[in-house]
Amino acid sequence: MTVFNKTKSFGEELRVLREEAGLTLKFVADAINIDTSLLAKIERNERPPTKQVIKLISTFFNVDEKELQNNFLSDQIAYKILDEEADLSILKVAEKKVKYLKTIQNGK
Repeated sequence: MTVFNKTKSFGEELRVLREEAGLTLKFVADAINIDTSLLAKIERNERPPTKQVIKLISTFFNVDEKELQNNFLSDQIAYKILDEEADLSILKVAEKKVKYLKTIQNGK
């Protein structure tokens, strides 16, 4: 199974997977049943992939779906921190909140 580079964006890694396989945008888009222009926008980080598209990409390229999801979500977090000019210490606060919210959800 292919392992993603943890520093590149989801779109960059998707493009690398496709190009290393020697496949065209059209071929991959047709194979996973999405529009070619949508796939191109995902590769350029102009459109986020849906969970379903991540699942399709995972299956097509034989890449761990959770790893793909983590790569995509980490992009969202990183860009949000950059946009807000926030300090990385925000990640520690977010981690505590996630733990707290999980305990609330599990208590229901």
